[in-house]
This record gives sequence, structure tokens and C-alpha cells, in this order.
Amino acid sequence: MPTSLQEAILYFFSPDNCRDCLVVRRWPKSVECPTCGCKSVRFLANQNRWWCPNKHSQQQFSSKTGTIYEESPLGLDKWLAATWMITNCKNGVSSCEIARALKITQKTAWFLDHRIRLSFGLATPNKLTGEVEADETFIGQKARNKHKDVRARKITGTGGKDKTIVMGILERGKDGQPSQIRTKVVENRRKKALQAEVREHVQAGSAIYTDSLKSYEAWTNSSMKW
Repeated sequence: MPTSLQEAILYFFSPDNCRDCLVVRRWPKSVECPTCGCKSVRFLANQNRWWCPNKHSQQQFSSKTGTIYEESPLGLDKWLAATWMITNCKNGVSSCEIARALKITQKTAWFLDHRIRLSFGLATPNKLTGEVEADETFIGQKARNKHKDVRARKITGTGGKDKTIVMGILERGKDGQPSQIRTKVVENRRKKALQAEVREHVQAGSAIYTDSLKSYEAWTNSSMKW
């Protein structure tokens, strides 16, 4: 089995490897029909499926039948690579990271991440919905309160120089429930960084309210679309 992300992507690129990986874990002794349990099934190589001799509505089945991968337009190469990332990243992995690694959209990556974690029984916070506010601020001591020589050295750039940027996303209370807020330290206030956080924590279709910062352009006081 792969020991690194690069190996995982290359390994799961092969349909045969994907099928074998699922078969070994799902049917360690022998492949059996997921509908009737029959073990006298025949593999149809040209269709990459099995055929069950017993008469029922699902005589043909694949390794995806009855799993979280079933009926998904995405191939097993994406699903299994995402599964490998989630199970092997000890500090967790975001949908943005999965999207970059597998070259898929963040929305698709979030769907994969959510479904895989649910199948593992891993609780994940629901995305914020309804009316949502987003803003950021600089955290740190004011330069004017520092010693004179430090003050002279610090006051050289913009007001945020040498301070930590913290972003907050708040879901306005609804149906008698209190508001929810999530905060996170971000590297900068550029569009790519801020909008990635919004996509990570806010459900598409929500109404998001921000200030006039250009990083939020096209989202201010409107329904989110991506």
C-alpha cells in the first residue's frame, strides 16, 4: 500500500489497483453477491463487474455497490486517494487541501471529505447557513504603547505590520437558537486566503455579509455562488 500522497495518487490511478484494494477489504475470503450472498459469482472483465447466477434485480454488481462510492460520477481514483489522505493525515486535512492535491473543485472535495468522515463515524461540524457575517482583524500590541526604540522600528509599514490576522465567521441566530462563530488565524487578507475559509465553513447558497474589502467582492450582501 502507498506510504505517501504521491504514491497514493499514482497507485490509485490504476483501476485494477482500486478494485483490488476494495475487494481485499470488503471480501477478504471471496467475492460474494451483496444482494443474496451467493459466492458463485463470475467476474466480467470487459465491464469490470461481477455477475450473480441467482435471479434478482441486481445480478450484476461492482466493488462500489452498497458502499459510499456507489452512484458517484467520480472515479475510485479520486475517492480512494481522498480516503487515504483523511486516514493518514494525523493533524487532519481540509477540503481545500484535498481539492489541490486531487485537482478537483473545493465543493467536490468537501462532499468527499464529509461522506468519508461520516462513514468512519468521525463527527464534523456542520457548515454555517442562513445569514452569515465574515470579517477579520489584526491582533497585537499597539506600536505606540511600546518602548521608544521598538516603536520607531515597528511603525514602518501598514497598521497590520507584525500583527496576527484573525478571521471570524458568524452565523446569525435563527429559530430561537444562539449565533455561532468560528475564528481562525489566516496568513493574509488576500482574496484566495479569505474566500477559501468562507468556502470551508459556509454552506453554498447562504447569504454572506462583509465589509467593503475587495477580497470579498461579488459576495457582499448576496447569496454565495461558486
